[in-house]
Amino acid sequence: MADPIEGRVGEALTEREETVATAESCTGGLVCSLLTDVSGSSAYVDRGFVTYAYDAKREALGVSRESLDSHGAVSEAVAREMAAGARDHANTTWAVSTTGIAGPDGGSEEKPVGTVWIGVAHAAPWGSEASFSRAVRREFDGDRLEVKRAAAEAALSELLASIESVG
Repeated sequence: MADPIEGRVGEALTEREETVATAESCTGGLVCSLLTDVSGSSAYVDRGFVTYAYDAKREALGVSRESLDSHGAVSEAVAREMAAGARDHANTTWAVSTTGIAGPDGGSEEKPVGTVWIGVAHAAPWGSEASFSRAVRREFDGDRLEVKRAAAEAALSELLASIESVG
């Protein structure tokens, strides 16, 4: 059986001597919880932000009022800004964010229950112009807890893929 995703993320961060912060809405801290389930995670996990409300996203992470107003919390723009804000406020190498609709209510035709945006931000060395913040949209089936769990694991998979992509 393969190592759990949180263990593989921890190995990758440890190997590179890099750090991570989380910024979560729909997963309510589950991503950070999974990361800290790994013994020795204090070497690479800096902090987790749980920013459920619009004001929390603005105040703690610097998500713009314009993005929230134009696109809503469940959007590419907000996921990217959440990840970048967590990275920059915590001064970590990496950050991962989740924002979505866990259900059972709150969905729409455009954004059905189970829609989650996952953001990943990387702080490259100054002057390299290689820093980035990106987001992907995913849709998950299941009840509220199943959506949260699937989103948290997908966020860690996206983070690991990004870490591996920058070498």
